Amino acid sequence: MSRVVRTRRAGRAASHRDERARQLVVRADPRNVESARRALGAYLTPAADRFVRSNFAVPRLRLRDHRVRVGGLVQQPLHLDVEELRSLPQRTVTVTTECAGNGRTDLSPLPPGEPWQGGAVSTARWTGVALPLLLERAGIRPGAMEVLATGADSGPVTLGHAAYARSVPLATALDPDTIVALEMNGRPLLAAHGAPVRLVVPGWYGMASVKWLSQLEVVGERFAGYFQSHRYVYREPGKAPEPVTRMRVKSMFTAPLDGSRVEMGPLRVGGFAWSGTGRIARVEVAFAGGEEWIEARLAADGESHAWRGWELIWTPPWRGRHVLRCRATDDAGNVQPDAGRWNELGYGANGVQSIAVYAS
Repeated sequence: MSRVVRTRRAGRAASHRDERARQLVVRADPRNVESARRALGAYLTPAADRFVRSNFAVPRLRLRDHRVRVGGLVQQPLHLDVEELRSLPQRTVTVTTECAGNGRTDLSPLPPGEPWQGGAVSTARWTGVALPLLLERAGIRPGAMEVLATGADSGPVTLGHAAYARSVPLATALDPDTIVALEMNGRPLLAAHGAPVRLVVPGWYGMASVKWLSQLEVVGERFAGYFQSHRYVYREPGKAPEPVTRMRVKSMFTAPLDGSRVEMGPLRVGGFAWSGTGRIARVEVAFAGGEEWIEARLAADGESHAWRGWELIWTPPWRGRHVLRCRATDDAGNVQPDAGRWNELGYGANGVQSIAVYAS
């Protein structure tokens, strides 16, 4: 039986210099890249390592000319430039964002779409204006149901041409941690990440955090645009289509890396876990087949919208190959399943992650 020691002291994998890329190109045009697992060991993901999801080419926007319009069912429409947004009270939130298609390659048969293997997730500290503040200034009129966010990017889709647009319920828009972001990790946004301004919606898959934000519209009916009804939709046999919303509970390994060669001594096994439906309450790791799950030690639960670190110490019981699995449970009772639920477009894949290591 594997010997597990719960302690803060940890051994480490056999060290070696590794100069390989920290991002993996999924598609060159439009540019889509995922973070390599070696780049996801830190609590905050540096901008240079963060995943990039683009449906269209990055729009060329001039900082001094860009405006965010707030309209629809409001008493006083707003037209705010970046300097005006910076002059308003700023709020900072730490948010884990996952692409809705992350882990698509784990589903079988393989659905269409970008073949994300698992690195389309990152955590950042965002600074900007709380969306409720802008909506309060505009004055929401009776009958409001959703807030529709539209980006400056657009391009061809199967139905013709569309701008990127997604809506969230009014209650989500009024959450004080939903922000119109100007900075990431204390620095101005990069173009690939939505500069000069983007929406950040904690707890939701990344498609809700509209980049290159140009318009916010308060609407009195459910939005049914292309990226709400034809893409980013769960389509499962025998069920009505349902828009993708909050992130499903999930965990991943960050140490050791899949395929690593490790020493026979005590080894730190760790990673992160996150959920859009509750805070992480437990992470368990299995070191052999079957249901022999060992509970890991969780890091302090400090930031409600960010992933939570976990770790334990494991000593390989023999030389050779070992398969490790991790699963998370949130405080709403949602448990990461053995396999993600297959759906036609491959969204929300959150099956238990497995890695193999080689003890020598």
